Amino acid sequence: MAAVDTETLVDTWRRLITDRAKSWVLFEHGTCVVLVGPAGADDLADRARALLAGAGPVHPGSPAGDFGVIDVGGAAGWVVTGDHPDVLTYVGPVEPAERSDLAVGLYGRAKRHRDGTDLHVVHVEDRRGAAGPA
Repeated sequence: MAAVDTETLVDTWRRLITDRAKSWVLFEHGTCVVLVGPAGADDLADRARALLAGAGPVHPGSPAGDFGVIDVGGAAGWVVTGDHPDVLTYVGPVEPAERSDLAVGLYGRAKRHRDGTDLHVVHVEDRRGAAGPA
């Protein structure tokens, strides 16, 4: 599985998540957990890990195996959605060998599964207390 470097992933998610009131946490394989809520002392990485531990791993025959594919156009690549609306996985344009929605979706779902089991945070974008949409 080819990897997109962390710097590229952070830059991509910054372009994709334009609402400055939405904090987000990025995991090693490209999965992003969007967190909305009041400013507080809670640890965003811990919140995201807890959410992804439940919503990330793929369980065959369960809603966690479902996915949707969004072509992000200007950001080059795709966002793969799952059964939780705040868990999104970026798939870069050079990652999957095939470009069909099915191939991209399965690839993204596999990345989300790895992130949901490894739970390795590589970036936290803390926007608590920031203004609304850009």
